[in-house]
Amino acid sequence: MVPVKKSGMIDRWVKKHLVLYTGATSHPFILSIRDGTIDFSSFKRWLGQDYIFVREFVPFTASVLLKASKNADDSSDMEVILSGLASLSDEISWFKQEAAKWDVPLSDVIVHKSNQNYCRFLESLMLPELEYSVVVTALWAIETVYQESFSHCLEDDSKTPPELLEACKRWGSEGFGEFCRSLQNIVNRCLEKASEEELIKAEVTFLRVLELEIEFWNMSQEGAK
Repeated sequence: MVPVKKSGMIDRWVKKHLVLYTGATSHPFILSIRDGTIDFSSFKRWLGQDYIFVREFVPFTASVLLKASKNADDSSDMEVILSGLASLSDEISWFKQEAAKWDVPLSDVIVHKSNQNYCRFLESLMLPELEYSVVVTALWAIETVYQESFSHCLEDDSKTPPELLEACKRWGSEGFGEFCRSLQNIVNRCLEKASEEELIKAEVTFLRVLELEIEFWNMSQEGAK
């Protein structure tokens, strides 16, 4: 068997799974924001469901930070992951403010099945036996899908509704993009040193994130029960 070349693994995975990756980062829900045709009820549905998801995302990110403290071979990993974790407090506050503005009663939101599946996936990644390389891959993928998606809505020729610009800037900004690139550097470095078994786990995890993101976007746009 020819050994897998491990440097720059993320770029190779994106090219290998480009159809799925594009489905997650250029979903019709996002494109409807970009071209100004979004039904605002879809945005409100996304808002309520993503608030619930972010609250589950906090302990997951904390678990990645804990693994970094024990397993990372570079101390800067902790600083990068900690900066992401710290920003989630502001993010939760933002969701509450937006929900009030859009009249979305967060306490009444019924968790959609696609959201339940995603949250259960996050829980499965918090198992202590999972390798750091695998969980940091998931963290990078989750954050990057949002960064690449919402950055489309800030392009020069976009027709993003003014009411949604703040949301798009939150994840589509260059600052958030820099954070995602820092995570990607961590992932690539970890995967260079990973075993073949870890590489397989990390790639499967990457693909599962893309699938779950697409399901989440679908739910937001279609409102299927």
